[in-house]
Amino acid sequence: MPHIVIEYFCDEGLDRQAVLNRALETAVASGAMNRADIKVRLLPSEAILMGDGRGSFLHVTISLLAGRSDAVKLALAEAMTSALRGLCPQIGAISTDIRDMNPACYKKSLLD
Repeated sequence: MPHIVIEYFCDEGLDRQAVLNRALETAVASGAMNRADIKVRLLPSEAILMGDGRGSFLHVTISLLAGRSDAVKLALAEAMTSALRGLCPQIGAISTDIRDMNPACYKKSLLD
């Protein structure tokens, strides 16, 4: 925890490592989470059909343990969307959604 999942589709090349790094650094800079806890994943979409005719997208889902204020989550969503727009000006649509995870139901196991 937290989990940052970036779904994407683009015909043009995408600097995947740069996207991963930018997402990580933006999350850390937000102050809403600790670097050591963050997991960032990039998931390509095989094909898309967008009703507005756009041909590429990045959608970021950030899952956090519940407890952060709406203001903190909004600032994080705005920062993430802006940071990725700056890195990927060619992408047709970029969006970010923040999800709360229930701490009573979230479990993990780490290998020592």
